Amino acid sequence: MNLSGLKPPDGQKHAKRRVGRGMGSRGKTSGRGHKGQRSVSGYSKMRGFEGGQMPLHRRLPKRGFKNIFREEFAVINVGRLAKLEGDSFDAARLMELGVVKKLGAGLKILGMGELQRAIQVRAHKFSESAMKKIQAAGGSAEVLGA
Repeated sequence: MNLSGLKPPDGQKHAKRRVGRGMGSRGKTSGRGHKGQRSVSGYSKMRGFEGGQMPLHRRLPKRGFKNIFREEFAVINVGRLAKLEGDSFDAARLMELGVVKKLGAGLKILGMGELQRAIQVRAHKFSESAMKKIQAAGGSAEVLGA
């Protein structure tokens, strides 16, 4: 058996109905009837059209604002870094350890938790408290792309 020998089961495929080819086979109006919106060439119903009733997407109230320029950062707290093995961390290392799944716009370090040892961290952004805790423990925080 090979792929070129595959064919659909009997009765699954039908020949396309040829309309508008004379009065013997749905000639004249080609099954569209006389007059009306759907009889004209180029007709296509717009998405969400409900026969003239106010469409659902217009009946529902609109709320809030969606910022199309929003940047999602992969975030991690200093308390989590303190529990990890090693003393040097960057995005690649954290992905390797499985702590960060998706990087997004970059890596951001937040200040929740305690840090007792000196660590070197390279990230795209730091919160003020995270920067202070890393430096207070004798470590260094390097901002990437700045």
